[in-house]
Amino acid sequence: MEAEDEQSNAMMDEIYSNGGEESERSRPIISGEQLDIEAYASLYQGRTKITRLLFIADHCDNVSMRLEALRMAYDEIKKGENTQLLREVVQKIDGRLGPNYAMDAAWCESVDRRAEQRKEKLENELNAYRTNLIKESIRMGYNDFGDFYYAHGALGDAFKSYVRTRDYCTTSKHIIHMCMSAILVSIEMGQFTHVTSYVSKAEQTPEALEPATVAKLRCAAGLAHLEAKKYKLAARKFLEVGPDLVNSYNEVIAPQDVATYGGLCALASFDRAELKSKVIDNVSFRNFLELVPEVRELINDFYSSHYASCLDYLGNLKANLLLDIHLHDHVETLYDQIRNKALIQYTHPFVSVDLNMMANAFKTTVAGIQKELEALITDNQIQARIDSHNKILYARHADQRNATFQRVLQTGNEFDRDVRAMLLRTNLLKHDYNQRNCRKL
Repeated sequence: MEAEDEQSNAMMDEIYSNGGEESERSRPIISGEQLDIEAYASLYQGRTKITRLLFIADHCDNVSMRLEALRMAYDEIKKGENTQLLREVVQKIDGRLGPNYAMDAAWCESVDRRAEQRKEKLENELNAYRTNLIKESIRMGYNDFGDFYYAHGALGDAFKSYVRTRDYCTTSKHIIHMCMSAILVSIEMGQFTHVTSYVSKAEQTPEALEPATVAKLRCAAGLAHLEAKKYKLAARKFLEVGPDLVNSYNEVIAPQDVATYGGLCALASFDRAELKSKVIDNVSFRNFLELVPEVRELINDFYSSHYASCLDYLGNLKANLLLDIHLHDHVETLYDQIRNKALIQYTHPFVSVDLNMMANAFKTTVAGIQKELEALITDNQIQARIDSHNKILYARHADQRNATFQRVLQTGNEFDRDVRAMLLRTNLLKHDYNQRNCRKL
């Protein structure tokens, strides 16, 4: 009797480890904290810092957070030279932050005047370089124009100027510099086909690639695949990002983003073996995961089949992820794919599953879990049938007897074909009818 009790207890522990109440008591769950905008913005610099703050202001329901984001965006813009962006922010603030955050016409006029003078100087210098036909000077002239347009928010003109430097590149490092500038502007414009193209161009000159540059290219390629909803390819690129990235690419992406994007894409697209080998046992990526403990824990919980804890982490992260400029369009899709994988993985080891216990594990109703399972069964992702009356899921195992009979029939047909072929060959040889004799005749 004691042995039976121990066996029963072990089975119940296994069931609870797949998301039951016991795991909730033993696993601490983080609380859903409001996004710290100041800490979040400090991860980035340049134009992406401003665009991320404006994105939060446009999509956040909390009025105080929206005003805080607009205030920080206003202050950041005043450090640069983009007067058009300042006008847009002032219009969004609409006087709600007081006179210190009103339209600064004097600043705009001063910046625009200096911009005209700077542009005229650059044009004169570039014309002189063209006259002298000095390739390096012409390249630098177009590059300066690209920097000028980028600083003033003319992204299309900046992209054209950077791309024009390609005809005047004389070394591999020049090509890498051109590609990285084009990638930066393309990401800002949302033109991710250009990003993929220039990442490929940069990778064609591996001898000039430094480890930090390789890490940046992996990040850019990952963002392009993420935008194209190729989550498995995106996960692979983010997982390949080396530790040399550090904070060197915070004008585009922070190390915390690498962990979040890569982790979620991997959960949604990798099978269990890949998740273990490419994510959990990946020493390089583990350094990124340490920066975002919530993502690290939800990946470990998913792999360990602690689904209740995993889903709680996902639920707590969701509000902040919806305010991410690159991830917001993909949150629902990624969450659905992760949840479906969890459902499939939960049912896989069992012959039958109590839907009441499963509904409790996945924080939903019995009717809700039944509907989700029906969809997975219809899509042929779960081989099972549901007893709607008793609320039990029964695994539908393959008919071994019928499968064996079919294999025997196939083997018999193959044997019959081979014997007939051998008999035919024997008769042809017996009557000396072969290809060589036919040619002689």
